[in-house]
Amino acid sequence: MTELRNVEAEISRFRLRVLVFTAMVLVAFSLVAARLVYLQIVRHDDLDEQAESNRTAVVPIVPNRGLILDRNGVVLATNYSAYTLEITPSRTMNLEQTIDELAKVIDIQARDRRRFRKLQSESKSFESLPIRTRLTDTEVARFAAQRYRFPGVDIKARLFRNYPFGPVASHAIGYIGRINPAEKERIEESDDAANYRGTEYIGKLGIEQNYEAQLHGQTGVEQIETSAGGRAVRRLASAPATPGNAVVLSLDIKLQQMVEELFGERRGALVALDPESGEVLALVSKPTFDPNLFVDGIDSENWQALNESIDKPLLNRALRGTYPPGSTYKPFMAMAALQSGKRTPGTIINDSGSWAFGGHVFRSHGDHGLGAVDLHRSIVLSSNVYYYTLANELGVDAMHDFMKPLGFGQLTGIDLQGEVRGVLPSTEWKRKTYRRPEQKKWYGGETISLGIGQGYNTFTMLQLAQATATLANGGRRYQPRLVIATQDAVSRQQQSLPGVEPVDLGYRPEHVEVIRKALVGVTQEGTAARVFAGAGYLSGGKTGTAQAVTIGQKEKYNAAKLEEHQRDHSLYMAFAPADKPRIAVAAVVENAGFGAAHAAPIVRRVFDYWLLRQYPSVEDVAAVQKGQAAAPLGKPRMADEITVAPPESASLSVRR
Repeated sequence: MTELRNVEAEISRFRLRVLVFTAMVLVAFSLVAARLVYLQIVRHDDLDEQAESNRTAVVPIVPNRGLILDRNGVVLATNYSAYTLEITPSRTMNLEQTIDELAKVIDIQARDRRRFRKLQSESKSFESLPIRTRLTDTEVARFAAQRYRFPGVDIKARLFRNYPFGPVASHAIGYIGRINPAEKERIEESDDAANYRGTEYIGKLGIEQNYEAQLHGQTGVEQIETSAGGRAVRRLASAPATPGNAVVLSLDIKLQQMVEELFGERRGALVALDPESGEVLALVSKPTFDPNLFVDGIDSENWQALNESIDKPLLNRALRGTYPPGSTYKPFMAMAALQSGKRTPGTIINDSGSWAFGGHVFRSHGDHGLGAVDLHRSIVLSSNVYYYTLANELGVDAMHDFMKPLGFGQLTGIDLQGEVRGVLPSTEWKRKTYRRPEQKKWYGGETISLGIGQGYNTFTMLQLAQATATLANGGRRYQPRLVIATQDAVSRQQQSLPGVEPVDLGYRPEHVEVIRKALVGVTQEGTAARVFAGAGYLSGGKTGTAQAVTIGQKEKYNAAKLEEHQRDHSLYMAFAPADKPRIAVAAVVENAGFGAAHAAPIVRRVFDYWLLRQYPSVEDVAAVQKGQAAAPLGKPRMADEITVAPPESASLSVRR
């Protein structure tokens, strides 16, 4: 009986275990079924999308950047494709060792390493950074054979920006460079963030920066099927990128190149405008720089050379260099006198060579008196005394109010960033500028030197050129502009960009004619007569000499006793032809002395080119560079016979 009871107990326990196990199996299968329902029905669309995403990759297609052309269709900025050796630091075990091993396969110079380290400091570790650009086919093949040795290192085909003319017009054209963290953050917060997917470069200066939206284009996309290892298998679909539009500048690159050559090694700036439209025909800042250096990320050696140079080649002197206008200010002062009624053309002032005010003696150049001077002679012979007395009669605020509409001390609105205002002084300006009460007060003696373009007056050559064009145009002021049209990358059709309507300053025609005749007199019988002797046209202009440092009242200016950078600046403003101006120019040659000796000869060649299509001879260029030429030397070459070609140095700078 005992044994029977044990068997029944065992059977009972077995049945219980079977029931529990069956229940567990049912629960497990129920969970699996529920999970299958959840995955196959509830999350079907989401998981299907994830699977498709794992199987495919969407790759951005970076558009070709738009070209930059001059007014005659000459290409100033273009693109070309080349192979780049790139390293992703986060995927390498030992970065320095990897670079050392790579150097045994592909030529990697010290400057390449310096540029890579600079890029590395500005980028994240998972970003692919170039260690060598513009690889030859031989180098590509050599690396491909040993690629397995270098995890995290790849060769990529890239588009590179090229500036065929190198340093010529670089301040106007600008350059592109790699997008830095601040720019990346700004792009990500903008509405155009999607358009910059895959883009690594952006306009940094000049037209490249100001017209970034037009030049960049529209990014395309490509859908690629990939293997489990991430290797591309086939292309499923694509939306091509739209290249950026070309922008057409008003610059004449042949004129620009000629002027930069005429400056030689001297520092300075020149701006040439069309008085009837505001189009910038030349925008020169010397010394200049090669924008090709910045495309891949400039190395520290070249950056140090540019950034620490005493000549400041990175400074755009046409827009950001401010200078006292010197005697080039006198024609505008004369117009202020006529418009205000303070003087008539026949008002006579006795120029004895100096003028005393408040115990101070204000001198003329050389202390030579000109005797009885009317308005015409005051401009032709550049009388200082005439304008000392005029400044005293007008007062600082009246001068400010007349000069402001001409654009002095104001932003011109040119389509470039970085323009500065300079200083057009007034009593209000001084109160806001200085802190101490005695500094805030305007003193009568400070007004006197303003009349001859000295004192607090400091303006840019762009402002002086705009004022000259306004005067030549009878008082109609145009806003300067560099871009005159865009060209569609697909249809190649150009669309002109309308300029801003001019502002009429309301000058009386008879007053304009008086000033015009006086400025013509400067080139016929005055301070610039020798420079313009034999010209095949009639022009008006005014020489100027501006102090770089202040000389004591009792001291006489002696250039030989001063350091080169302390000597006077040479200036010239002019327009031509005199009866119907087609070009207006303002130029400064830093620390070069009298305006007729250095600045005026350069302007003469600008007019010869623009009006007569004459290009200076080689001998003439050399003479102007040395400040030895007053009239053309040698037989001028016809401009149409001169071939516009990129400088040899620019061609070499983009090749290894």
